[in-house]
Amino acid sequence: MNKTIKVKDSWKKNAQFTKENFDTLYQQSIKDPEVFWATQAERLLWKKKWTKVKNTSFTGDVHIEWFCNGKLNVSENCIDRHLKTQPNQPAFIWEPDSPKKSHQVITYQKLHDEVCKFANGLKSLGVKKGDRVTLYLPMIPEAVYSMLACARIGAIHSVVFAGFSPESLSNRILDCDSRFIITADEGLRGGKTIPLKANVDMALKTCPNVQSVVVVKHTKSSLIPTTEKDVDYNNLTSKQASLCQPEVMDSEDPLFILYTSGSTGKPKGVLHTTGGYLTYASLTHETVFNYKPNEIYWCTADIGWVTGHSYVVYGPLSNGATSILFEGVPHYPDYSRHWEIVDKHKVNIYYTAPTAIRALMQQGERPVKKHSRESLRILGSVGEPINPEAWEWYYKTVGDERCPIVDTWWQTETGGILITPIPGINDLKPGSATKPFFGIEPAILDSATGKELFGESQGILCLKGSWPGQMRTVYKNHSRFVETYFSQYKGLYFTGDGCKRDADGDYWITGRVDDVLNVSGHRMGTAEVESALIEHPAVCESAVVGFPHPIKGEGIYAYVTLTEGFSGSDQLKNELLETVKNSIGAIAKPDFIQWAPALPKTRSGKIMRRILRKIAHGEMDSIGDVSTLADPKVVDDLIANRKKT
Repeated sequence: MNKTIKVKDSWKKNAQFTKENFDTLYQQSIKDPEVFWATQAERLLWKKKWTKVKNTSFTGDVHIEWFCNGKLNVSENCIDRHLKTQPNQPAFIWEPDSPKKSHQVITYQKLHDEVCKFANGLKSLGVKKGDRVTLYLPMIPEAVYSMLACARIGAIHSVVFAGFSPESLSNRILDCDSRFIITADEGLRGGKTIPLKANVDMALKTCPNVQSVVVVKHTKSSLIPTTEKDVDYNNLTSKQASLCQPEVMDSEDPLFILYTSGSTGKPKGVLHTTGGYLTYASLTHETVFNYKPNEIYWCTADIGWVTGHSYVVYGPLSNGATSILFEGVPHYPDYSRHWEIVDKHKVNIYYTAPTAIRALMQQGERPVKKHSRESLRILGSVGEPINPEAWEWYYKTVGDERCPIVDTWWQTETGGILITPIPGINDLKPGSATKPFFGIEPAILDSATGKELFGESQGILCLKGSWPGQMRTVYKNHSRFVETYFSQYKGLYFTGDGCKRDADGDYWITGRVDDVLNVSGHRMGTAEVESALIEHPAVCESAVVGFPHPIKGEGIYAYVTLTEGFSGSDQLKNELLETVKNSIGAIAKPDFIQWAPALPKTRSGKIMRRILRKIAHGEMDSIGDVSTLADPKVVDDLIANRKKT
């Protein structure tokens, strides 16, 4: 699908840039990055200005430093500096899991007071600058208070997604030698309780160095056992003053560690620092979402992921924004929940994941059209390449063809958005991330030779230079950092993603390189085959993996979830094969199609392709841990269907 949606006049009226002045700034950001980023860093409050804008090298002794010797505090930049002008403006509007419960408005003044009280509480427990603090919390206000309290006193927070198992939690606690845990008695998600404190207690059986476990009484369950290490959050904070002097931090002092998925090997502790990260999060949030003062912004991500760090907490708060903080899921108590919230709070900017979009799309237009959504101005997509059909549905059904879609590409490692349309500037192409952001210079390399390709081409996506939001290292393992990202192609950052650039210079992410299939010598991204399958009206969602093939070397195994009203049949399989043949070519036709009522996903919506590969390979006895899945029963159903296929 090569459809192009031209920039509309209504988008241009609200645009922060014209195409011409954006292009001029982009060229400056590439050719004279010191001048460009020095100007952008002025958006923050610095205690002491930097002595050098950047000190970076992607070769030899790989090192990345930005705003060298500059001094600031992230918490102060996100809260205190807004108190003079907007103490009573909401920083967050918290929506609980159940719509029967009242929402909560958290002003910047209240945010300040709560963060300071908890920061003082942490200090009373012995938390010091440089200590690692593990957060294992649901999407409640205390999760944000905890992140900012750590930043205020110079502690390094490590947020672990509340859907991870006790073993995963333990691994992360041990890797960063965290002595302090912040959790809740239970979480609530889709009307179900999540045993967070019980998981922590189990994890701590292998974490003897943990000194204190701060517990937020969220559900106030009387069945949660306590231990001698437990500290009640309310009791701790109620005794504290609502003023806490922010610790002066160096620009390169660590802000947080965030672990990547452990599906392949030991999780990597991605380390982000202070000044460069916040500069980049602030700039990308304002520019990519064209944020205007007093607008209501909603990023649906969980804080357990980098999107929640950059575009729920740090980016929006640094810009004085008002954000929705949502505890629940899109389908509870019904599939209209998100649109109910959009109308209730007059949300202007909505940023979510393709998996959520496809799940909503499967239910048709009715749940969406029950609500007006008239306040929406910009839509966003994040997390994986969005297939053109889902993009079209999002644009037409959710946005009524009024709202530009910013289809953003970035990674945990990048700290912020790298390739994206800019509202009011770029023509939009369903499925394309379009153009690089300020300071980002992509290079597409031939996968066989490693040589850079120019013009219209397809290959491996690398980046030529550093940007302020880039990760600095893998925690306690700099050699792994160098090996993972800089050893493949000299002088370049290896993203691990495949990419194609079209004749207009727009970029299309084709999926992870390890999700690139090699069928009879032909390389193709799994995302391409998935997009082709979903062109058929019967297909709501698909996931494609490779499996050993005696003739082709690698065959294509497709899991297909059907749209409501359709049922699987041999005829439908033949139609899907023809659809793929027509879209990509006969070489891309799946060797197997398995009907999948649902796909194995984490609670954040990420498809666990590791499990799909195991099933496709017939290795059902070595599936591994499924405790982080939203519904582990999905795996049993897939295995049963595999045996029938």
